[in-house]
Amino acid sequence: MTTQVLNISKNAASRIKEILSDKMNSDKVGLRISVKSGGCAGLTYDMSYIDTLNKEDEVVEDNGVKIFIDQKALIYLVGTVMDYKKDKFSSSFVFQNPNEIERCGCGESFKI
Repeated sequence: MTTQVLNISKNAASRIKEILSDKMNSDKVGLRISVKSGGCAGLTYDMSYIDTLNKEDEVVEDNGVKIFIDQKALIYLVGTVMDYKKDKFSSSFVFQNPNEIERCGCGESFKI
């Protein structure tokens, strides 16, 4: 059995659909995830809207949405669950990554 690179929760899928249906984002093709150097622990998740498809990206479809993943990020994301959390004071996408060995205190960066 093959592990999907990224699983998208129903909450995250719902929020992504909402964001992409907004008139300001109507010209966007989708959402792209990459991993960049930075933060206290060394790596950060980077999410951006894309205008054009990159044929090198891995396309993951789950719960009715497509996410485009930077080829270089695949090794860091295998088995990760993307969720969307909302409470009284904040809302954000969160990643539950089984490959992480450390996460900074604020939750913005990680180490593998």
